Amino acid sequence: MGKVKIKKKDTRIDMTAMSDVTVLLLTFFMLTSTFLTKEPVTVITPPSVSVEKVPDQNLLSVLISPTGKVFLAVTGSKDSTFKSETVRADLLKNMASKYNALHPEAKISFTNKEIEAFAKTGAFGVPFRYLKEWLDIEDITLRDKVLEGEEPLSTKDGKKVMLAGIPINMNEDPNNPNEFQMWVQAAYNSMNEELKTSIVKGKGIAIKADQTTPYSVVNIVMDNLQTIKMNKFSLMTALKAEEE
Repeated sequence: MGKVKIKKKDTRIDMTAMSDVTVLLLTFFMLTSTFLTKEPVTVITPPSVSVEKVPDQNLLSVLISPTGKVFLAVTGSKDSTFKSETVRADLLKNMASKYNALHPEAKISFTNKEIEAFAKTGAFGVPFRYLKEWLDIEDITLRDKVLEGEEPLSTKDGKKVMLAGIPINMNEDPNNPNEFQMWVQAAYNSMNEELKTSIVKGKGIAIKADQTTPYSVVNIVMDNLQTIKMNKFSLMTALKAEEE
């Protein structure tokens, strides 16, 4: 009998399906990832051995620079109903309502364009009377430099103002809140109930101060929160080993 020849099979593997899966996974991670927003100042937090993580959503962050400037940042839920931009827009409207009620002689209103610009802002630290003019800066790079104190803010009356963060002082009168306290109250009264619940549980407010920031400034921030009955908050630190 003749020798039967066995047909060799093609060893090539079709990678089309694998490529499709890879693209789908990449698209999924891109759409669901939460990107870190740029902070106006570089803060090196003091070390500690605590391992409790600060949540990355439904959070009001208080950023204190080495020179004592105070900034705020608000993140919402990953749910599209209460996403960060929606929560920030609602925050600005709440703050404007509170500010105008206390300063009827100098009411401030914001256009839809300004509200949209604020909603896209990560951290902010601008006295409220200058916030409208800061949001009107169309050059994002220049806006960041003004916030960081590298450039002055040009006001409508021709003045050059160096921003010094959100105004805050030692205030123990809850009926006459300063701007920092008003921002915190506006965040607490946000339409995002998850953010409010997170604040009540003590996980919704985090203070991030540089390790060289004077304790007196950090103490003023904590005292301000306690004055308006925000008694539970977190202090952000860098993790270290227990033996260090």
